[in-house]
Amino acid sequence: MLNSTYRIYYENAVGRVVDDPLGFARLTYQSSVRVADSFHAFLGHVTRLMARRGDGCLLVDQRRMSPFTPDEQRYVIEQWLPRTVQEGGYRYGAVIVAEDVFARLATASVVTAVRELPMQYRYFEQEAEAIAWLLHQQRQG
Repeated sequence: MLNSTYRIYYENAVGRVVDDPLGFARLTYQSSVRVADSFHAFLGHVTRLMARRGDGCLLVDQRRMSPFTPDEQRYVIEQWLPRTVQEGGYRYGAVIVAEDVFARLATASVVTAVRELPMQYRYFEQEAEAIAWLLHQQRQG
């Protein structure tokens, strides 16, 4: 739930990137069809925000997300995640799972393909649990 204290870092048709006042970056996907250039720009802004924040924590809200296309999966696996781990310091991802079962499966395929990267993903049905886990990672890290 967005309120006036949230700092929108970037927004386009793909979704919204927020510098969350609770202390982490937040990526929220929209349900719209994604165009490659917009998708790449969106994720590039996530990387930049994470590099600026430096805490390695990202809340990924996929509740409204449509499934990744094969090209999107390849891009995330081969380019975005490795770059965001290296340049953005991405270490902890709390994923609020998609309502669409095919979106869930596409995300699971991505996570399986990048399991050698030095990062941890956890899946959550409830936003409050995802936030609590991320905040716990920050205290531990």
